[in-house]
Amino acid sequence: MELNSFFKSIIDNDRQAVVICDLNHTIIYMNPSAIKRYEKHGGDKLIGSSLLNCHNEKSGDIIQKVITWFEESKDNNLIYTFYNKKDNRDVYMIALRDENDKLIGYYEKHESRNRETMKFYDFK
Repeated sequence: MELNSFFKSIIDNDRQAVVICDLNHTIIYMNPSAIKRYEKHGGDKLIGSSLLNCHNEKSGDIIQKVITWFEESKDNNLIYTFYNKKDNRDVYMIALRDENDKLIGYYEKHESRNRETMKFYDFK
């Protein structure tokens, strides 16, 4: 069975934004939550463009420093980058590696600090 379909489904159903980039900082994938979150900046039209176009020069330098850190060790895989006070979310950059632990890209992951309001097993 092809695992890629399972992995894509996991990312697509995540309620938080996930933006995946290659090492040239090209946005290669945005899950539906990311497309909606960045709609005012172009939404799915951002796919294929540089992530660096969405950041100022200082942020671009920091992103490149993170990539360098990811490359230094196969154990350097996650870094906390930002707390979004307005939405009460933590933002991380996470390394993407191939089966030989070679860095192939990275993704931005948002995680909510808000307590879940959904009822347990509410099948309605």
